[in-house]
Amino acid sequence: MATIFTKIVNGEILCYKIAEDEKHLAFLDVFPLRRGHVLVIPKRENDYIFDLEDQELGDLMIFGKKVAKAMDKTFDCARIGVSVIGLEVPHTHIHLIPMNGMADLNFDQEKMQFPAEEMESIAKAIQANL
Repeated sequence: MATIFTKIVNGEILCYKIAEDEKHLAFLDVFPLRRGHVLVIPKRENDYIFDLEDQELGDLMIFGKKVAKAMDKTFDCARIGVSVIGLEVPHTHIHLIPMNGMADLNFDQEKMQFPAEEMESIAKAIQANL
């Protein structure tokens, strides 16, 4: 059965797309920890990041780096935090989160929600820095 991320890749579920190439997709998390929280995924469905072939893992990280660099230019933050948890959705994904302290990466905290207009604005701001 296709994951929610595969449905996003296939266009069955809309997303706030940040960047895309033939093998990867980056989009805003709809339940972010911080404003600008981005998910980076391989388009090929794969449950566990360490089951990716070495080249796939490297390509995913390089794609994520480009997005993180654009995010760093977009947000006033100390750095872009990276987290790989892999329990919520059985599809490899990397969290890129603007952060100013360790607490900003606490996944136990209450998630945020932003109106569609703000999500679109955030996505466009990051895209402008790609």
